[in-house]
Amino acid sequence: QVQLVESGGGLVQAGGSLRLSCAASGTFFSLNTMGWYRQAPGKQRELVASIDTRANTNYGDSVKGRFTVSRDNHKNTVYLQMNSLKPEDTAVYSCNADIRFRAYDQYGTEYWGKGTLVTVSS
Repeated sequence: QVQLVESGGGLVQAGGSLRLSCAASGTFFSLNTMGWYRQAPGKQRELVASIDTRANTNYGDSVKGRFTVSRDNHKNTVYLQMNSLKPEDTAVYSCNADIRFRAYDQYGTEYWGKGTLVTVSS
């Protein structure tokens, strides 16, 4: 059974930094695009950042220049370095991964972590 487990959330003051990690465990062939989404109370879930197998990255407009996504393929882990945090960054951050279970699969299966809460105080 595949699981995505996030860690690194918590409470931080505005202007501070946090680093989130998401590790994939279980049996699978490969991890394709991995990413982070967030959902604040009363708002829709939004893309924070994603990274594909070639390390091409994509960021939400509100975090460009402040957040950096990276991955360690040997550890099956994706990271999100968050700098210059703002109170509006407060949300539950969830890890997302597209996972292939067989080499010949044309498409992967999408998995989600349970999320980790990031709270930024003013």
